[in-house]
Amino acid sequence: MTNLQERGHLLTEQVNPNSLNLDRLASLELVELFNSEDQKAVAAVAGAKNELAQAIDMTAARLRQGGRLFYIGAGTSGRLGVLDAAECPPTFCTPPELVQGIIAGGAGALVRSSEDLEDRAQDGAGAIAQRQITQLDVVVGITAGGTTPFVHGALRAARQRGAATIFIACVPRSQVPFEADVDIRLLTGPEILAGSTRLKAGTATKLALNILSTCVMVGLGKVYGNRMVDVAVTNHKLRDRALGILQDLTGLSRDAAGFLLERSGKWVKLALLMHWTDLPKSEGSKLLAEHQGNLRAAVDSYQGKSEGVKE
Repeated sequence: MTNLQERGHLLTEQVNPNSLNLDRLASLELVELFNSEDQKAVAAVAGAKNELAQAIDMTAARLRQGGRLFYIGAGTSGRLGVLDAAECPPTFCTPPELVQGIIAGGAGALVRSSEDLEDRAQDGAGAIAQRQITQLDVVVGITAGGTTPFVHGALRAARQRGAATIFIACVPRSQVPFEADVDIRLLTGPEILAGSTRLKAGTATKLALNILSTCVMVGLGKVYGNRMVDVAVTNHKLRDRALGILQDLTGLSRDAAGFLLERSGKWVKLALLMHWTDLPKSEGSKLLAEHQGNLRAAVDSYQGKSEGVKE
């Protein structure tokens, strides 16, 4: 596509033949139609599974070396990126700078439409420069229709700085080709409300970001089994979750789990390691650091040494 005026030809802008009588449907019929069309969002993510796996491996490798993950977008796409980034610290106890969301128009655009700012490619490039993106970082450009200049400018600037780039769009490569290290296309088809990409396209994008960030954190050792052992214990709900994890994995009573949690400095991962190895807090922390915070690797290492001593 050579001209942004041709947007009407984009898959995300086309008219959905299944909803031509949208304004004539009863409420139950509307719900059924939405539910039927939403199934296509799940299918679209499945169709991009290989690219998502590549993105996960590439991102985890960069972050292990000290890199950061950035999402960048405008409008709904930008808000979805900011949302996913904001969920990482409470879920995985990551520092806020590790995963960041950048939206055209800044924080104000989260609650007030500023779609006119998406046309400024130089602003996208400026956002990359402002955050001092390096060759260790990963930048994910999110744009449902694939044509957002703000995102294009950011990704091109990131590539010039040596960063790894991921492009997420809901249109075929043939309609909007773009050069990135990983090119993810979530082909959800025309929206029920023509052009409203906060619907299926937004849903598929949210699913893809859920997969990307969660699986990267799994790769970084932020998870043990299917438990969020790096959960930040910052309120009553999260303390209850932490205690539940400790009780389930250790068989301790709630009081004993609470005592163990306090001894570890309210760090579930360290509490588990201390319980399973009888190591004091300082030595447990050192062992985790030696294994880049990976609890399973730390436990396996300790058990291996113990078995070696016994032999």
